[in-house]
Amino acid sequence: MNVIDLFSGAGGLSLGFMQDGYVVKKAVEFDSSIANTYEKNHPEVDMIVDDIKNIDQSGFFKNGDANVIIGGPPCQGFSMAGARIRNGFMDDPRNYLFKHYFNVVKTVKPEVFVMENVKGIQTMQKGEIFKEILRLFSNLEILNGKPYNLYYRVVNAVEFGVPQKRERMIIIGTTKDKVDFDGLWKKTKKQISDEIPTYFDYVTVKDAIGNLGDTTEDGIVDNPKPETEYQKYLSSTATKLKNHTKTHHSKIVIERMMKVNNGQNFTVLNEDIKSVHSGSYGRLSWDEPAPTITTRFDTPSGGRFIHPIKNRTLSPREAARIQSFPDDFVFYGKKTSIIKQIGNAVPPKVSYFLARLVDNILER
Repeated sequence: MNVIDLFSGAGGLSLGFMQDGYVVKKAVEFDSSIANTYEKNHPEVDMIVDDIKNIDQSGFFKNGDANVIIGGPPCQGFSMAGARIRNGFMDDPRNYLFKHYFNVVKTVKPEVFVMENVKGIQTMQKGEIFKEILRLFSNLEILNGKPYNLYYRVVNAVEFGVPQKRERMIIIGTTKDKVDFDGLWKKTKKQISDEIPTYFDYVTVKDAIGNLGDTTEDGIVDNPKPETEYQKYLSSTATKLKNHTKTHHSKIVIERMMKVNNGQNFTVLNEDIKSVHSGSYGRLSWDEPAPTITTRFDTPSGGRFIHPIKNRTLSPREAARIQSFPDDFVFYGKKTSIIKQIGNAVPPKVSYFLARLVDNILER
């Protein structure tokens, strides 16, 4: 069963499908540094480093290239301006990333597509954006008489045994009729639970990163013995782990962090902290999942990312653990790129569940 991954990032969504035996034939990523991480971890995949607009218009994809298309077009620019005109939504330049995702699905015509996006897409512009996306994928005329039956659900990563409260919208389209989506969802959960009884267990920050010791300048550390079921699930046989890189904080920032206890944030500091984030200078608690890992997890003012007992923010390896990346998955590039790769990724444990769900939709 072949897969195409659009807007692939470092490959979190691909990874879950690979773990389930799918063959990712092609992946598309605009950022060459991020694409490099994908390529080094998945050298067998044909990685296309280009703007999806160029790929869509080049005739690169053909009907039947894949059974499944996965990916989430970034939605920051979504607009409904002009949508009252026939297909105006697709012609608005702010919607071009979605337009080209749609066009690739229309061209390849997979049996299933999986589209991941922010939870807020459902309420953007009073829900009009979301309704328009659903309308387009189920439009008989635009899709040449072969529309998709659509199912969607907001999922929280913590429900999939990921130590993180990360909510995302999942939209699944299939050419198959009469899919009992809720029934297949429950069936998938039972199948995985039967095979891996601890898969959906509640996981805390300590369960995830408690065995990782001090960071190093080059990020290379001895591979610690896994102590929890979650650590065992992600563990590697390598003698060394990578990306456990030291973050350098200024003296004043360290002094601030020293005043913040578990679960507290900037409000305990007797100073005016200028940050738009309500969790600024927040310290994680050992016995809870983390909040959403973002592309600012190395910045104390960027959210609740201070280590539970150390006066520093999370290392990339710790953030990757909280995102459920295996320990042998290595991130490459400059620090800012690595943080972006991890923060934007789909947790592979969520992705694996979605792959198993697609199995059941396709009766595979």
